[in-house]
Amino acid sequence: MRVLGLDVGERRVGIAISDPTGTVARPAQTLVRGSREEDFATIAALVAEHGIELVVVGQPLSQDGTEGPQAQQVARYAEALAARLSIGVVSWDERFTTVAAEGIVRESRGKKARRRMRTAGKVDAIAAAVILQSYLDSRRQS
Repeated sequence: MRVLGLDVGERRVGIAISDPTGTVARPAQTLVRGSREEDFATIAALVAEHGIELVVVGQPLSQDGTEGPQAQQVARYAEALAARLSIGVVSWDERFTTVAAEGIVRESRGKKARRRMRTAGKVDAIAAAVILQSYLDSRRQS
């Protein structure tokens, strides 16, 4: 089962896609946010193009696990996306994924490569891959 992962931010949406077996996540792209309708059209096109069966949206919970204002906005975004798509949309705890994504960027080779990744918004796609991989791993364990 192929799964799409989203890291929804105020300005960008990081996008990751699993392999066809739903085992490994990889960063795909970063979408610069427009209107919800524009965002959803792009996401729906990716769903169709890649045969996606499920969308996992990172839920930015507070350290103590509660929903703050950003988490509430993302929850509304995920609900609206679910209403637009004909496949399942689930939320997944994304605490610490940005830190993990930045660690991956820090470990990448060369100062120029790291700067290029941050400038191009690739950190968002990497964060989406970290979210998606966490979800995929949890499914394998259960």
